[in-house]
Amino acid sequence: MPPLLSVRNLQTYFHRDGRTARAVDDVSFDIHPGETLALVGESGCGKSVTALSLLRLVPSPPGEIVGGEVLLGGRNVLRLEGAALRRVRGGEMAMIFQDPMASLNPVYTVGKQIAEALRVHTSASRSSARRRAIELLDRVGIPSPATRFDAYPHQLSGGMKQRVLIAMALACEPRLLIADEPTTALDVTIQAQVMDLLREVQKASGMSILLITHDVGVVAEMADRVAVMYGGKVMELAPVDAIFEKPSHPYTVGLFESQPGRHTPGSALHVIPGEVPDPFSFPSGCRFRMRCPLAVEACATAVPPLLEVARGHFSACIRVEDGKLPPVEFQKTATKSCTQDPDPGTE
Repeated sequence: MPPLLSVRNLQTYFHRDGRTARAVDDVSFDIHPGETLALVGESGCGKSVTALSLLRLVPSPPGEIVGGEVLLGGRNVLRLEGAALRRVRGGEMAMIFQDPMASLNPVYTVGKQIAEALRVHTSASRSSARRRAIELLDRVGIPSPATRFDAYPHQLSGGMKQRVLIAMALACEPRLLIADEPTTALDVTIQAQVMDLLREVQKASGMSILLITHDVGVVAEMADRVAVMYGGKVMELAPVDAIFEKPSHPYTVGLFESQPGRHTPGSALHVIPGEVPDPFSFPSGCRFRMRCPLAVEACATAVPPLLEVARGHFSACIRVEDGKLPPVEFQKTATKSCTQDPDPGTE
């Protein structure tokens, strides 16, 4: 089956004071119908800029999509203009933005904002758009949806705002939903409810999801495949089981091993030393080499390509041989993952 979305050699740069930041630099991946692809990595690795580039929402200036293709059903979104581009945004591809507090217009009711999306992308009348918006509010689990239709964003909790954003994104039944940190700033219970909702909608509609997250638990639960980004590049791309059981890039190892849930209670946490490099001045060669315990002299001379190391499993590391990495040891901190044993009555 051909992919729903094919991203090929995407390049998005930001220009400032005569300098250029290569925020997204030669990124390629596919998303198939009904599939969930998780895009993971530390803050500043280019995940959100990649998502914004797919919908041509990168602010210009200072941002600029300088190269590549974003093929949705065979059409290059980067070449669409006017009405054709508007049909894609919100119609065929929709996005749940990272911050629900800042993504809703404070001077319009939430119902009006959902209904507006319906009226822009469909032939719905004002009354039918209202009815459909109320149905969507009910679908995403907002109580008393007819009353909440007339509520302003400041009258809703953070979890309810996030549900409104999901309702807005689902209004036109998109083929691809981009969820950028959809559980940011929500408590654990609401996070679980939001992810359950996305799974239910995906199962019912068959839509594809590009999920951007820092939460490894969400990745394990939601994703079919995982793309690991660092320094504006995809460092590893693999099925979700392979990425957990047999990671083939040192950055992936460090990223997952630094998660508290990956450690036994009371053990020291692993950490990746240093920080994500400044996109205005990436190091030569592999962009992770300054923080990598496996780095050798050759890592500084050329940018390693993303190569297939096993079926469907790609890695951009010259240390991989026969699909395997040498043992990777990151330093440990004095911080403990848990100060006491878990409650023996829980699992």
